[in-house]
Amino acid sequence: MALLKAFARTENHGRKGQFERWLIMSVFLLSSGLKLAAQTATSAEYQVKAVFLFNFAQFVDWPPKAFPDPQAPLVIGVLGEDPFGTYLDETVRGEKANNRPLVVQRYHRIGQIKTCHVLFISRSEADRLEQILNSLRGRNILTVSDAEDFAQRGGMIQLVTEKNKIQMRINLEAVKAANLTISSKLLRVAETKP
Repeated sequence: MALLKAFARTENHGRKGQFERWLIMSVFLLSSGLKLAAQTATSAEYQVKAVFLFNFAQFVDWPPKAFPDPQAPLVIGVLGEDPFGTYLDETVRGEKANNRPLVVQRYHRIGQIKTCHVLFISRSEADRLEQILNSLRGRNILTVSDAEDFAQRGGMIQLVTEKNKIQMRINLEAVKAANLTISSKLLRVAETKP
């Protein structure tokens, strides 16, 4: 976790430096195949996915109306069963994205979500996915999940683990419909669906 956190640090660095650290970390983790056997597979996988969520906050732009005021935090939410444990909290603790502090919130029901910017939808919600995505329509919330066929079912970023490597599938239509902009640097390292 210390290695992941070291690469995730953004204090006193611009967006270019943030991306370079993220890219270095991603290449290191992906090229090494992130041997999940070193820890429990789930534990290691969700440590890396927590860093992905942190970096999405760095490389996505939200319209000003997505924040109640200029000092409002950027909220990373988890809907359903939380697979991250403390990893997500540890990853964002003391960090900022676009000069906004990062905050983690957990939700059991979609109706609990008031202000959220990055929403990880747990696999536990897969049976209700269409209902969840429909209820988020028109809101400036980046939806992320590792549920099967998430991007094809209308989600924005699907984290896919294949051969011990985590890859991204991005549904550009869903991103545009939420009035969000994903950095071209992030798009270059992802599989996109128009």
